[in-house]
Amino acid sequence: MKNFHPLLAAVILTGAAASSFAATSVKASVNGMVCAFCAQGIEKRLSKLPATQAVYVDLKQKVVAVEAKAGQTLDAKAITAEITDAGYDVTKLETLEQSLAEIKAGMKAKK
Repeated sequence: MKNFHPLLAAVILTGAAASSFAATSVKASVNGMVCAFCAQGIEKRLSKLPATQAVYVDLKQKVVAVEAKAGQTLDAKAITAEITDAGYDVTKLETLEQSLAEIKAGMKAKK
C-alpha cells in the first residue's frame, strides 16, 4: 500500500469513513395516495422542511422517503405531521442510514 494516500489507506483498512458519510433518510408507508397529484403535494410539502435534501414518492408501493442534507437530522414528527396535514395516513415510519438512491434500488428489487 505504499502508493496510497494515508487517509485513503485508513478508509480502506477501517471502513470508518464509509459509515460516517452514509446519508440518513426517513421512509414512511402512507395510505391514501392514489395519483400523481397526491405524490406531488407530499413531495412539495416535505421539500420545504429545512433538513430535507430530496424526496421520493412511490405511489404503487405507498412509500415516501426523505433524505437529509449532509450533517442535518430529519424530524420524523414533522414529516409525519406534514403528511397527515396533507390528508394521508402514516402507517409506518423508519429511519435508515441509506440514500434515496439506495432506497429506490431496494424498492425496485422488491417489485
